[in-house]
Amino acid sequence: MEKFKEIERSIIKTYRKEIWSKFIKGVKNYKLIEEHDKIMVCISGGKDSFLLAKCIQELKRHSIKNFDVCYVVMDPGYSKNNRKRILDNGKLLNIPIQIFKTNIFDAVENVSSSPCYLCARMRRGYLYSKAQELGCNKIALGHHFDDVIETTLLSMFYGSEIKTMMPKLHSENFKGLELIRPLYLVKEKSILAWCNLNNLQFLNCACHFTENHFSINDGTSKRKEIKELIKKLKETNDNVDNNIFKSLDNINLNCVLGTKKNSKYKSFLEDYDKK
Repeated sequence: MEKFKEIERSIIKTYRKEIWSKFIKGVKNYKLIEEHDKIMVCISGGKDSFLLAKCIQELKRHSIKNFDVCYVVMDPGYSKNNRKRILDNGKLLNIPIQIFKTNIFDAVENVSSSPCYLCARMRRGYLYSKAQELGCNKIALGHHFDDVIETTLLSMFYGSEIKTMMPKLHSENFKGLELIRPLYLVKEKSILAWCNLNNLQFLNCACHFTENHFSINDGTSKRKEIKELIKKLKETNDNVDNNIFKSLDNINLNCVLGTKKNSKYKSFLEDYDKK
């Protein structure tokens, strides 16, 4: 059996419960993929986006829904070795990658204030523009379950608000485009196990800017800090990550001080005396 077929089989068979079923559940529950969609799967070179590409590839092969898909890598200025690894992994996994070059790394090289924020915004802009160019109506990203709960705690601890990473959202600046996250219910430990089983080596962080300019004690370590906190909490409550996730789908509006929607704030006092 060819290597890519073994890898595909491991998603459907070996990790059916941990990966495939949760992928399908997320797609169905949140209505992420519909008839006649054209989806641009964004591949960064990491484990999450490559798994996403394989899952969507398998879904297209077996689904009764008629949708189109293209697999795109945006090169923000990768080193030759990292670019080669991405292309080699694409061949290994039998994913027909399209790659396009940008100068994002060069553009943020001399930015002293919030270079990661600028880089993220530029990446998003390039990806949306590429999706429009390809005639796509949806962009698929590889964020997973752990990203969701980590983002939630980051927002609480450092943003003073309760919000999370949504399974899908409409673009505010690119009309007709929607961002989807089909791995929304898949846990990172399952993705790592899948990689180890198949002896797959993906990029971890290909950002030479981060490597050259940041230390462990600055803002780039905040997500790692949250990840370690959740790991510690799971030592005494193994279900803590699931509880955090579920709480976002079970908000009791009778017991919160205020809510905000479309930038409009509403205090609990507004309705307090109406009861």
